[in-house]
Amino acid sequence: MYATEAFGEFYATVQSAPLPPQAMHHAKRALVDWHAAVYPGISHEAVAILERILEDELGKGSAKLASGKSATIRAAALINGAAAHAAEIDDSFKDAMYHPGAPTIAAAIAAAQDVGATGETLLKGIVVGYEISTRIGVALGRGHYKYWHNTATVGVFGAASAAAFIYGATPAQLTHALATAATFSSGLQQAFRMDSMSKPLHVGRAAEGGLLAAKAAAAGATGSLDVLDGDAGLGKAMSDGANWDAVAATLGSDFHICRLTFKNHIGCGHTFAAIDGALALKAVLGIDSSKIRRIHVATYRPALDIACNLNPKTENEAKFSLKYIVATALAFGSVRLAAYTPERITDAETRRLMDCMTIEVDPEIDAAFPGKRAANIRIETVDGQVAEHFQPNRKGDPEDPLTDADLDAKLLELASPVLGQSVAEKLASMLWRIDRATTVDFAR
Repeated sequence: MYATEAFGEFYATVQSAPLPPQAMHHAKRALVDWHAAVYPGISHEAVAILERILEDELGKGSAKLASGKSATIRAAALINGAAAHAAEIDDSFKDAMYHPGAPTIAAAIAAAQDVGATGETLLKGIVVGYEISTRIGVALGRGHYKYWHNTATVGVFGAASAAAFIYGATPAQLTHALATAATFSSGLQQAFRMDSMSKPLHVGRAAEGGLLAAKAAAAGATGSLDVLDGDAGLGKAMSDGANWDAVAATLGSDFHICRLTFKNHIGCGHTFAAIDGALALKAVLGIDSSKIRRIHVATYRPALDIACNLNPKTENEAKFSLKYIVATALAFGSVRLAAYTPERITDAETRRLMDCMTIEVDPEIDAAFPGKRAANIRIETVDGQVAEHFQPNRKGDPEDPLTDADLDAKLLELASPVLGQSVAEKLASMLWRIDRATTVDFAR
């Protein structure tokens, strides 16, 4: 059996039997969080550019953009997928080093609107997309993550799997959808290690590519079944030891969708353990930021490699600056959308805290990555106090999850400025009841 064929039994079971209530509930949580991410993302410059250049695909078609415009399914998957990743507040699955929601749900919604699927079918498609793609991400491992942007490269499989389910593809057609999606898998980390709009575009393309792979497979298009595990396949080309042997071993028994991380801050998630640790230590010391003389952050290697901007001047650079994000948390108490305004990026106190901060890799913390996202923080005050705090995980990780009420509040906070409070509240209510909906329509 080729790796692309390993998912067929699980897929067929989901087609013929109900999913556990817990899995369906967590799919709703993912859908709520996706909407919390997409609304602040629709104003991102890269998303606005996509809307302009795809103007001939808007105002027609069966799908809808988060902005309320009708669109072709291809344009909807592309634009909504980019928007859901643009604000850097979308969900993640730690072990796969991957944000599954943005590409998977964008494609699933477009497919559901294409065929008039029910809300229950949408949720089941989301579960299928998450379960298959996260396992591919785990198999590719840390060697893949060294160079590749997993939310793009792995996200195309989430989009393809979810859309294939919603289109009613057979298990054999799912296999071909995954095989074709593998050849669309792309997105380099180097693309966002300086100021760039490429990162959300990666994710939009993953949603679009997965949707097209699924629709093509359902129509009879075939792919090379050994494209994941073959001698010149994805595993060999894009990882340093991908292991496909047990890629589907726990499918149907261990639902990854029930162990997601939902972001409690805005920005690169690799900075979040340091944020939580720094705020906890500041509270223990009972000081304001002006009393801080030195800060030291020790964490895992990708946090330094990816959140690498030492002197950010733009919103994109600031979102990928460990020093900036920790400093702004200490100065202002939180890292929300307001953290990335021009005034905040140049704030004098934030810059002072950055200047007195040192960062390094802690070998033990790094060895526990990706399953554990930890940081050790040390603060010295101007009066000579020295305190240290080990933060073992991030608020929002499965070990310290956001509640349903937290996700509701997140959606209302981030969607209300776009939709208005009353419309955002109606949207939240509808999303929690989506399993009873006969159609999928999130238009305003």
